[in-house]
Amino acid sequence: MKKVLVLYYSQTGQLKRVIDSFVSDLSDEEIKLDIKAITPKVKYPFPWPFYQFFDEFPESVFMDGCEINELEDLEDDYDLIILGYTVWYMAPSIPITAFMQSAQAKQIFKNKPVVTLVACRDMWVLAQEKIKDMLQTVDAKLIDHVALTDQGGSVLSLVTLPKFLLTGNKESFAFFPPAGIKESEIQEASRFGKRLNEALHQDREKTGEALLKNLGAATVNGKLIATEKIADRSFKIWSKLIKASGKKYSLGRKITITIYVTFLITLILTVIPINIIARKILNIFQKEKLKTMEEHYELPSGR
Repeated sequence: MKKVLVLYYSQTGQLKRVIDSFVSDLSDEEIKLDIKAITPKVKYPFPWPFYQFFDEFPESVFMDGCEINELEDLEDDYDLIILGYTVWYMAPSIPITAFMQSAQAKQIFKNKPVVTLVACRDMWVLAQEKIKDMLQTVDAKLIDHVALTDQGGSVLSLVTLPKFLLTGNKESFAFFPPAGIKESEIQEASRFGKRLNEALHQDREKTGEALLKNLGAATVNGKLIATEKIADRSFKIWSKLIKASGKKYSLGRKITITIYVTFLITLILTVIPINIIARKILNIFQKEKLKTMEEHYELPSGR
């Protein structure tokens, strides 16, 4: 009997639906699934209140974990672990970070093959690099990575995602598509579980090689890598300022957050459009470099 542990944290419920589809063809009479949600001791709200949404910004960026409940009723050993996560401010969500930094994670992940699954905007590269670092810290072996991204691309999702997170409304409006991942893509995620089922029956998880190649598991837009890195640096600067302005939910933080949001909106309306045009021109001369970066960050599963 093969045993597979599925771990995830889903604030909005979308990742849970992705997980359900992903594993729908994975288990059978010879493969047992344990699906465990990571739960914070203090639940994060959905939709987010405006200031609380931004109040978690510094802790997300600096990967300060929250208090979480320990997982219960686990098997003594697993053949494969699937780790599902979302991205908060270019980093894994705080509950996922907290779990990966826990003593329990060190025990569970040690020497285990791991498949990571992210559901977010199409800017997940840096968050996945941070996940890789945490997996290395707990002596786990990353063998596959799957990324499902929001419809509308990086530009339109700048509007649709915050609207969804702050109001709970993901419906389309004007020329904007619905927030989140396309329903068809969520349903098609079952192909990954089916492949893993076949691999587990053949003991291929023990080889350390990628099992999900040629399934369109992870597609990186090389044109966004530089944008991610610039955003990450900016996030770190502003996170320091927000942290320095006071404790969480304090008046000082609210004032600094208000200044930051004003800055961010101004940036989106002015600098980002100019940057997009400039990048398009520069990328004409960097096609080979971008292709190399895409192939690197799409590992281990690739397209």
